[in-house]
Amino acid sequence: MSTTRTLIRNGLVITAADETHADVLIEDGRIAALAAHGSAVAASWTAGADRTIDATGKYVIPGGVDAHTHMDFPFGGTFSSDDFESGTRAAAWGGTTTIVDFAVQTVGHALREGLDAWHAKADGKCAVDYAFHMIVSDVNDRSLKEMDLLVEEGVTSFKLFMAYPGVLYSDDGRILRAMQRASVSGGLIMMHAENGIAIDVLVEQALARGETDPRHHGEVRKVLLEAEATHRAIQLARVAGAPLYVVHVSAEEAVAELAAARDKGLDVFGETCPQYLFLSTDNLAEPGFEGAKYVCSTPLRPREHQAALWRGLRTDDLQVVSTDHCPFCFTGQKELGRGDFSRIPNGLPGVENRMDLLHQGVVDGHIGRRRWIDIACAAPARMFGLYPRKGTIAPGSDADVVLYDPHAEQTLSATTHHMNVDYSAYEGRTVTGQVETVLSRGEVVIDRRTFTGRAGHGLYTPRSTCQYLN
Repeated sequence: MSTTRTLIRNGLVITAADETHADVLIEDGRIAALAAHGSAVAASWTAGADRTIDATGKYVIPGGVDAHTHMDFPFGGTFSSDDFESGTRAAAWGGTTTIVDFAVQTVGHALREGLDAWHAKADGKCAVDYAFHMIVSDVNDRSLKEMDLLVEEGVTSFKLFMAYPGVLYSDDGRILRAMQRASVSGGLIMMHAENGIAIDVLVEQALARGETDPRHHGEVRKVLLEAEATHRAIQLARVAGAPLYVVHVSAEEAVAELAAARDKGLDVFGETCPQYLFLSTDNLAEPGFEGAKYVCSTPLRPREHQAALWRGLRTDDLQVVSTDHCPFCFTGQKELGRGDFSRIPNGLPGVENRMDLLHQGVVDGHIGRRRWIDIACAAPARMFGLYPRKGTIAPGSDADVVLYDPHAEQTLSATTHHMNVDYSAYEGRTVTGQVETVLSRGEVVIDRRTFTGRAGHGLYTPRSTCQYLN
């Protein structure tokens, strides 16, 4: 069988650990070797390469791993507007080459049914590689047994909700039982930490007062109720002896709970999202009904929380930045909540913007280049059992590689993005840095800002257990 060889020359290779001026040799979809620019070894590769890509002046970075997306996701009587085909194509455009999406168990049904349904949604559609977490909506003896089976076959993380009573909510007893099971099987519990029971009371009271605008979504989902739920989740995990990963952390007080737990040496991890680093309650308060575009849960917070989130990323109290990509069109979907903010579908589009926004964080001095790659590529891959196949550039790793132009300026806009949604949460924002070329398992899927990929290239990728645990 003939070997396909691609050579990437003259770039600055950046991983979470190193920055190296090196040429990268790719054979049959995997990284074969790295060699110093101008070395005899690198020179010897030139003759045998089927394709040579010049990366002069560019960063050569691992493909992004977005560990929190919701493609084709049912919520509030509608579905997120990106399916696996459009969503993974947009991911590729943004330099993300692996997503971990959420399969959903319906109450009264088996975990397996939910997982099979999500396989059916994704199969043959994806432009980049994908894996699944499992949302557990119905904790009972049967679903607890199924959790063990799923871990064995590569679905190693389980999401529970302290929010959304009557829909996805689990009470403390169910959460404790799931955590106890995960502590034995090696599964990782992911938690949406907001006190949904209390929030529902505040929603009802706000609507009774006639407070129906989108900004009230943020006001009822209070910072203290995120911090309280985060604290409670940590204590339940301690009782169960289980690791815990808190999703979409948005507030300084919640970061403080995670930091305190980590200071005790607990296996507690946190994720934040670009929207909490760059947007705020100012967006929710935009005039007319425009604020509906920014309704997500946990909600956007006052601007002063941003500094605490960036600090948490620098100090490793937050390990991962994912998008929680769950887009709904403004026209016809977000509008379901006109006159009642509680009916606005919760979610923002972002899978295409994450790598660029985080690079803007480098430009702005919030994080360094290696930390950018850590929180966007390596840490999510390790957290969810994909490393070093994903998340780094090293011999043996999948050749998921991005050529990134750190000097290109671009303006984010719905008119130019590739997500299937009619607005951008970052409309008109200028950022420095842009994805130029993307390889997924050695195949060029974005070639100098042209999409050359295809639905069905992306493969389902089973995962090992969390690689941060002893």
